[in-house]
Amino acid sequence: MRLTLTALILTLGTTAATAKTPLREVPEIDNPMFSVAMAVEISDKCATIKPRMLKGLGFLKGLADKAQDMGYTKAEIDAYRKSDAEKARMRARGEAYLRDRGLDPQNPDHFCKLGQMEMAQGSQIGSFLR
Repeated sequence: MRLTLTALILTLGTTAATAKTPLREVPEIDNPMFSVAMAVEISDKCATIKPRMLKGLGFLKGLADKAQDMGYTKAEIDAYRKSDAEKARMRARGEAYLRDRGLDPQNPDHFCKLGQMEMAQGSQIGSFLR
């Protein structure tokens, strides 16, 4: 009985030690993903700004490769990428990003202003726009 309990504790301890951090909590993945999400949102809401699709797709592929190199499976990456909860979280983060810059996330013209600002600054968000 004591041996079984010890084995169970060791097994649970090993499982807890090997649990992965959710991708949303990995800044090297989540922050660049936010940049792509913002660029997509800007290009969707602003008719005068277009996305740099090939650059964005290549970047996302590299980001997925990086996550896999960190030990995440394709299924885990896809679940993060396709999650409605993550999309809502990114949208809320984007709205806060606009407000922090004195812009209104309900005003499509402000997405154009943000896009122009990001491109002028040469930011990662701006690099995905033209």
